[in-house]
Amino acid sequence: MTPSSRTGRSPRAAASLAAALAVLGLLAGCTPATGGVRGTPGASGLRDPYFPKLGNGGYDVGRYALDLAYDPGTGRLDGTARITARATQDLSALNLDLSGLTVGKAAVDGEPAAVSRAGNELTIRPHDELPRGREFTVTVGYTGVPEPLTDPDGSTEGWLRSADGAVAVGEPAGSMTWFPGNHHPSDKAEYEIALTVPSGLTALSNGVRVSSGAVSDGRTRTVWRQSEPMASYLATVMIGRYATTTGTALGTVPVLTAVEPSLVSATAALRAELPGILARQQERFGPYPFGAAGAVVTTDGLLGYALETQTRPVFPAASFDRPTLVHELAHQWFGNSVTPETWRDIWLNEGFATYAEWLYAEEHGSVPARESFRAAFAEDANWAFPPADPPTAENLFDPPVYQRGAMVLHKLRETVGDGVFDGLLRGWAAEHEHANASTEDFTAYAESVAGRDLDAVWKVWLYGDGRPAKP
Repeated sequence: MTPSSRTGRSPRAAASLAAALAVLGLLAGCTPATGGVRGTPGASGLRDPYFPKLGNGGYDVGRYALDLAYDPGTGRLDGTARITARATQDLSALNLDLSGLTVGKAAVDGEPAAVSRAGNELTIRPHDELPRGREFTVTVGYTGVPEPLTDPDGSTEGWLRSADGAVAVGEPAGSMTWFPGNHHPSDKAEYEIALTVPSGLTALSNGVRVSSGAVSDGRTRTVWRQSEPMASYLATVMIGRYATTTGTALGTVPVLTAVEPSLVSATAALRAELPGILARQQERFGPYPFGAAGAVVTTDGLLGYALETQTRPVFPAASFDRPTLVHELAHQWFGNSVTPETWRDIWLNEGFATYAEWLYAEEHGSVPARESFRAAFAEDANWAFPPADPPTAENLFDPPVYQRGAMVLHKLRETVGDGVFDGLLRGWAAEHEHANASTEDFTAYAESVAGRDLDAVWKVWLYGDGRPAKP
C-alpha cells in the first residue's frame, strides 16, 4: 500500500479508506443475488470447416432421452427431449440446434428456463447460471410437422414422411429436424428413444429394444436404448409396416432386420448373410463395437441412399446389395465407433468402408484389391480433389472421398506390408473406440505402427492435387 504521507491523508483517513476498500473487495467477490457464477453464453456453433453453425459450445452431452409421439395421418410429431450434459465453462446460456418445430417450454434441472429462437438456434437461459463442471439436465417440449432438409449436394435428409410412417436419417445435419441437440459429430452421447405410434405399425430405432406395450388411444410405445456413444447424425427412427426377423451374430449380439412386406422374399437371402459378414469383419477390424446389429430395407422412392445409422443401417431396396451391405456394416467400426472430429475428416468413414468392399471382393470374389485400386485409379472423377480436403460442403460425399480414400489405404498397405496393415486396421479401431479422431490422428497413428515416416504416401495420395503418372 502507498504510504499515506505521499497522498497528504492522515493515518485515520487512510485507515477509513482501507476499510472501505476491503468492504468493496468483499462485495466484488460475492456471487450475484440470483446465485449465478458470472458465466457467459456457450458458442452458437463449433466452426466446423463446412458447417460452422452446427453444434454448440460450453457443454458436453452425456445422454439424450427422447420421448416422441407420431401421427402418420397428420404428420405431427410431439416430443420431449431430456438432455443430460456437463458444463465445460461457466454458462449463463446454452444453444441447441433445432430446425422448424415449435418449442412450448423448457427447463434446466426442473426450473423453468427462458427460451429464444433465431433460425435453427434455440437458446436456453437457465434460472441459475451453471458453473463449469456441473452436470445438468435440459428438458425441451416441442411439436409440429417436421420438414426434411436439402443438403448442399441436393440430397434430402431429416424426417422423411411416408404413406404410413416415416424414416429419419441425419447425415450431416438432418437430426435437427426431429430433436433439439448438439448436432455435431464431435459430441457423442448415449440415447434412449421412446416412440409412440398407432398400434399395427412398427417403430424402430438404434440399439436394443428394452420395452414395447400398448398405451391409450390404440397406440403402442416402444423404447430403444443405444448404450454406446453415438453421434447425432447416426440416430434414426423408422415407423411403418415392417416385417421383422431376429437372430444372433458373433455369439451374443442380437440382430434385428426389418423390411417392408413386399420386400421380404427378395431380401431374405442377403439378410441371412449379415451375421457371417460381421464375423469376417470382426476378424479384420477387431471386436464388434456395439451391443446390437441389424438392417432396415425400405421401398424405393422415400430414401435416395443407404446410410450407416448406428447398429441398424437403412437401405432403399435398390441399394440393398452385398457390396453396399458390406460397406454400411464396416461403418460400424469406421465412422460409428471411430467418428470424425470434423466433417473434413469424412474420408476416414468412407475411404475405410470402401476399402472394406475391396477386401471382401478380394476374399470372396477373387478380385484382388490391387485390381479394385487400378479401376479406381483410372476413373477421372476420383481425382477432382484430395480426399482429405473436399473444397466445399457440396463435395463431402463425392467420389474422391470414397474411391481415392480407399486408394490411400491400399497404397499404405503396399508400403507397410500386409501384416503391419492388418494390425493397423484393428489397432486404429481399438485406439479410438467410441471416440472421435482426425486425419492428423490417423497419419500419426499409422506412422507409429509402421515405425517410420510415411510422408510419401500422404503427400501424393491423401493431399496431392493431381493424379500420379503411374498407379
